[in-house]
Amino acid sequence: MIPSSQKTVFIDGSLLVTESLVRAGADVFIGYPITPANLLYLYSSRRFPTFIAAPDEITTLQLMSGYSAAGRIPVTATSFPGYALMLESINMAYMMELPMVVILVQRLGPATGTATGGAQGDLALLNGTISGGLTLPVVSISGPHDGWVLAAKAVEMAVQMRTPVILLTSKEEMMTMFSFDLNALEEIKPVTRKYFKGGDSYKPYLPDENLVPAFVPLTDKNHQVRLTASTHDTCGILQNTAKEALENSVRLHKKIIKNSSGYSFYDLEEEKGAGTLIVSWGITALAAKEAAGRIRKEGKKVSLLITKTLLPVPDVYYNIMARYKKVIIAEENLTGQYRQILFGSKSPDNITGVNKFGKMISPEEIMEKFEEIYYAPNACRQAGDKFSQIVPSA
Repeated sequence: MIPSSQKTVFIDGSLLVTESLVRAGADVFIGYPITPANLLYLYSSRRFPTFIAAPDEITTLQLMSGYSAAGRIPVTATSFPGYALMLESINMAYMMELPMVVILVQRLGPATGTATGGAQGDLALLNGTISGGLTLPVVSISGPHDGWVLAAKAVEMAVQMRTPVILLTSKEEMMTMFSFDLNALEEIKPVTRKYFKGGDSYKPYLPDENLVPAFVPLTDKNHQVRLTASTHDTCGILQNTAKEALENSVRLHKKIIKNSSGYSFYDLEEEKGAGTLIVSWGITALAAKEAAGRIRKEGKKVSLLITKTLLPVPDVYYNIMARYKKVIIAEENLTGQYRQILFGSKSPDNITGVNKFGKMISPEEIMEKFEEIYYAPNACRQAGDKFSQIVPSA
């Protein structure tokens, strides 16, 4: 689908993501068209081995669960209104431990909001997608090259952890055309799946050392396979309050925490002697990079952290932030959703944000916040002392 005879092409993020998913081993796309995920739907109809146009988003996730249970790796793409309809079925797939990738292309809300406007407003929803506050892996694209790398990693994570994985992006990242050098793309190999190779005593939810059960597809003729979204034991038998069944549900959370440590994706530019760290993610990361570059050209020191693995939050982020007197978190939403996930509803005094609703954040706005901090060193130092008491140093 991506021309191999050209080195530099005019392309969009949806095409890079689609090609990456297929090369990584995803083989079924099921979807219901919605702006601004339409290009992913279009390209997938031409590229995936199996493509199904579902009548709605609820049916989409139910079909994905069936294909996943049969040993396929399904993908869909949607935006907030569609994702809201998928919530129950995503919880079902999480409980059944069915690998799949859901691409969430953010747009301006609430509700149907502005379908053609971008935003970064869905992260708080993703943090609460699984009932009980259990963790769902979320990785975020912050540039064209990420679309290629992280889409493939999302497939790998889904298969290795046996879980739905959210690939978080936005309207601008998926629909904007740009010039891109194809030589920058690494080779992607299909993910290797682990299947049960034991005797007749197969327990569908008996975990290995990584807390992940061995997989047997429903089409297998040698073993009985039970899949259930209700609280169950390692045999897949419904048990509402039995100790083993409750521990199995706790394992789902621990499984994601344990295995996500190997998928901590971020970019870090640390400048020696810098007292301020700019943190950003998604589409705003481009403005943050530009702002950091301009600040350095002015002879001032600043460090930059672009977070790509958003959930579960890697410990390394806290270790990095603890090294700075002041932290600026830039994200295109009104309430500072990632800032609240990191530090709660009341952040330490030295944690501040650049936030916007309805328009993209510019490099100038991030630079203005930096200037406020740069020329108030005493306040910055006092806040840093408070922060060091809350977050231990690395």
